[in-house]
Amino acid sequence: MEPRVQAAAILTRLLFRLWGKRLKALRIFLMVLAALMAAPSVAQEPDTTKRIAFTFDDVPRAKGVLFTQDERTQRLIEGLKKAGVEQAAFFLNPKNIPTNKGAEARIAAYIAAGHVIANHTFSHPRLSQVTPAAFLADLDKGAKWFEGREGTRPWFRYPFLDEGRDDKAKRDAVREGLAARGLTNAYVTVDASDWFYEGALETATREGKAIDREALTALFIESHVEAAEFYADLAECAVGRQPAHVMLMHENDLTALTLADLIKTLKTKGWRIITVDEAYADPIAIEATRYDTPSAGGTLIEQIAWQKGLPAPRWYSRNDTRLAEAEFRRRVLGGEDTIED
Repeated sequence: MEPRVQAAAILTRLLFRLWGKRLKALRIFLMVLAALMAAPSVAQEPDTTKRIAFTFDDVPRAKGVLFTQDERTQRLIEGLKKAGVEQAAFFLNPKNIPTNKGAEARIAAYIAAGHVIANHTFSHPRLSQVTPAAFLADLDKGAKWFEGREGTRPWFRYPFLDEGRDDKAKRDAVREGLAARGLTNAYVTVDASDWFYEGALETATREGKAIDREALTALFIESHVEAAEFYADLAECAVGRQPAHVMLMHENDLTALTLADLIKTLKTKGWRIITVDEAYADPIAIEATRYDTPSAGGTLIEQIAWQKGLPAPRWYSRNDTRLAEAEFRRRVLGGEDTIED
């Protein structure tokens, strides 16, 4: 509330308390109120503080090329603690829990460490490829697992960040379905396609290629920091301030390997790490319920920029995986950086 308006409200309450001395109180009140309202407004500077929360999708995942599932979970927990992250969010696909040995215990370990969990559908379908009824049924199937679970939040993360793409009827049907279930869209504002680097590592390992691990971690961290800076700049143009940002990552080996150093690097760039609860309390969350872009998907910042007519590119460059692959081949595998059509 603007200071002068807040002061006027306080004076109004004071007037009623002093009503026994009506005339004198009224004269004082009117004089002060007139002075307050005649005073020029103090311009409210837009918030430029860079804040970011961390979220991890597709839990539980299978064993990777670097760590077992237990090792990866422990590294993620330790990395978050080392970096001073009080709360991250893990988005679950319950279909994978029964077949992933020890998954329930690992999820419980995240919660015991102070983190929270939320629904990412039962089986990870793309909304653009199924009917709204089928999508919501899959969401409901996943929701059953969360009933009575400690650490659960009423958030829903769209698989693939696919909110229906150019099918507005489908998009709106699922939005209505989320509202009816008391769920909010667990949007993201920063994405650097961490899944791509994990897949590239797995492929190179399977093919027996020499991998420069130091170059790989440097590329991974660099890409995520660059993405955060890119979307912060885009937010300044599209939103007019710095909202609380939410980074999308996955429960994978590279994330576990680099997380503490990634967060340390973000801090050197002026980023403050916040909880996911704080991030989703930002007013930008309202935008997640009403944007009307030509294609619903991707980061929320991109969609707002598109809605407001900002020109492309509205996405971080290496989210074009052809560019990411060229960097991976050149820096990690020591090969050519040509981009194939």
